[in-house]
Amino acid sequence: MKTSNPGTAPQAAMSTPPAWQRRLAAAVVFGLLFTGLAQMPIFKRYYLADVPGFAWTADFYATHRMHYALAALLLFWLSYRATFALAAWRRGWRPRRATVLKAALWLGIVATGLARVAKNTPGFFFSPTTTMLLDWLHLALPFVLAPVALLARRNRR
Repeated sequence: MKTSNPGTAPQAAMSTPPAWQRRLAAAVVFGLLFTGLAQMPIFKRYYLADVPGFAWTADFYATHRMHYALAALLLFWLSYRATFALAAWRRGWRPRRATVLKAALWLGIVATGLARVAKNTPGFFFSPTTTMLLDWLHLALPFVLAPVALLARRNRR
């Protein structure tokens, strides 16, 4: 087994998911970004909803339901990968700093998303300031995750 640092103990490797799983996860993330942006009325405002076949992007409730369904798929994917990571951890694999940062960003996205789901249930109340902070964090964290993931992928090669 190869190590990146000579003289250190070899580490177990974490399995890389097959290409079809990575493509499916990327499609789910793209769908989440698209339906997440559709929660804001920008598609109607900027006439994307007027493009034939895209009228559904102006329907808030349709995009809202799609976002929840895609979020459920993403939670399944993240849980699946976390299980593999924990199994690899037990075998001696240690994540890089970029992997830990990406995991923390994903955790923040999931936590703010779950808080937003809770806010949308009847009988649950957040102050307007808390709601605004949750919205901004939920919007900002994916835009922080994207360059971090790209840099981590670039440095892995």
